[in-house]
Amino acid sequence: MGKSLNEIAKELKDNDNNKNKKVQLIYAFNGVGKTRLSKEFKALITSENGIENSEELENKKVLYYNAFTEDLFYWDNDLENNMSSTLKIHPNKFTKWIFIDQGQDQNVISTFQGYTNRNLNPSFNGDFSEVTFAYKSGDNQEKENIKISKGEESCFVWSIFYTFMKEVLIGLNDGEETSEYSNLEYIFIDDPVTSLDDNHLIQLAVDLAETIKQSKSKVKFIITTHNPLFFNVLTNEFSIKNEEYGYKKNKFKGHNLKKLSDGTYLLTELKTDSPFSYHLFLKNEIERAIETDDIRKYHYNFLRNILEKTATFLGYTNIAGLLKAEDGTIDNFVNRIINLSSHSKVASDEASELSLEEKDKFKEIFEQFIEKYHFGKEEVNE
Repeated sequence: MGKSLNEIAKELKDNDNNKNKKVQLIYAFNGVGKTRLSKEFKALITSENGIENSEELENKKVLYYNAFTEDLFYWDNDLENNMSSTLKIHPNKFTKWIFIDQGQDQNVISTFQGYTNRNLNPSFNGDFSEVTFAYKSGDNQEKENIKISKGEESCFVWSIFYTFMKEVLIGLNDGEETSEYSNLEYIFIDDPVTSLDDNHLIQLAVDLAETIKQSKSKVKFIITTHNPLFFNVLTNEFSIKNEEYGYKKNKFKGHNLKKLSDGTYLLTELKTDSPFSYHLFLKNEIERAIETDDIRKYHYNFLRNILEKTATFLGYTNIAGLLKAEDGTIDNFVNRIINLSSHSKVASDEASELSLEEKDKFKEIFEQFIEKYHFGKEEVNE
């Protein structure tokens, strides 16, 4: 039976209280509600402590990084003169604390360059209310006041939050009971890996896991992601003991968050380092759709995804090799329905009704494929 996001937030909190879980890692597809869950969790913690959305640091029970964190930053593109682009920072206590009170601007820059490019140079103004970027090319020519990509901007914001989090945890490790964050209980991190290549993504995951494992304080962590590689690396990192800091691998728990057809949510435990196996999760979703006679156009996307992964694994150049009949031919209807129905150009088409013929053919393709390649019958991650 599904739950509301508020109930899921309570479940995560109960896991912390009853099972002493320092880290909870959640895998969910984009659009499922990870960011909304982070807001629900924050609202739950603040309401339970009788604290409204206060920005006073000493009142903070939960810190979170999500898409709304980036709203603190906005671009001045100098449209009138078209001469420079500047990233502005809305006045707030958090960047003031990390830049002015703690003097961590160089660590932010170093972290950002480590995940992007050493030749991409941020420069802060005197009061840390704005940032400009320059890029030095191979011939030492520097382009100033450039506008970085959206992915680089997200990475820059993450670098600030990550440096901020490290300083908070270092202070708590040192037993600074007078620290502004001595009342902190939770840090909620939602998908910090936008647009990173695999090498930098792995490095970010390893760095984040090590920072969390070194935390001796009461602070607990909830991390959500849509990226299977990020999930995989973090799961493996959190499954390794850190005896120096007293971190035990049984303090970690992995979850899968699903959105059900009625708009409710299901949080299930993951016992392996793979959040899916993704193709098996899609297989289960298709089986549910067939069982409830609720096959939609987007299920063709799911089927095509499974076919493509299988074709790649088996060495075919495309999915046609999987769809051939015994005489080597491909049913024209099968080929057409797979290729056309899985590439809707209008978002509303994804939920449109299929004809009875299309549904029957979908079932036939899927069932023959499953039987031919001997997929297991067990439910995955249930």
